[in-house]
Amino acid sequence: MNKAALVYQDLLQKIDAEVYPIGSYLPSEHQLCELYGISRETGRKALATLADDGYIQKIRGKGSIVIEHRQYEFPVSGIVSYKELAAKLHIKTENVVYDYQPDALLPVADFTSLGTELTEAPVTAIKRVRVINGEPAIIDKDYILKSVVPDVPKRAAEESLYAYFEDQLGLTIGYATKEITMAPATEEDREHLALNKGAYVAIVRSVTSLTDARAFQYTESRHRADRFSFRDFARRTKK
Repeated sequence: MNKAALVYQDLLQKIDAEVYPIGSYLPSEHQLCELYGISRETGRKALATLADDGYIQKIRGKGSIVIEHRQYEFPVSGIVSYKELAAKLHIKTENVVYDYQPDALLPVADFTSLGTELTEAPVTAIKRVRVINGEPAIIDKDYILKSVVPDVPKRAAEESLYAYFEDQLGLTIGYATKEITMAPATEEDREHLALNKGAYVAIVRSVTSLTDARAFQYTESRHRADRFSFRDFARRTKK
């Protein structure tokens, strides 16, 4: 990792820890040089990356101000486990597994809109309710390809699938393709999310792949619409 990346990571950690809270200014390029023993160009690169990633806004004559950057707190834009989310946001979460099928088939029709070539491959099918601060908020339906992960213990589903994939199996998760739609709540949604008839849910479907480009996890997350909020950060790039 080069010096600019190291400075970026350190500043990012301090922003997340609110050493530099929203509305405050980061050290100037000159101050960064003194703090980290780097060149001005290195400090400039670190600040530019923070700006590109939506953490700061450069204001001429004043410096780099920390802006609202928590667009990835909810696991829609990025790839984050609920265990990681709970630790970051200091919220209480619980996974309630209500259906576990170690020998199922991938429901191809549910994921064709994501543009991948699919076959009815063997999967471990898991249905969980995500309880956040004591309230059922999300149904997650996960389908894990057995060709990549032959066995998924029920205990891993109750705790953290990502911890099992990465820490125990040594898999490296690379990226995910996602889409968001809205639909009327099904009977299953109403039962597990305590919804009234006529309610809607936000549906996030995703295909997650390893760094070697092998897709291995297909997920349908069904969110209570009254609790669903999607935020992202976009910066205009001039041609």
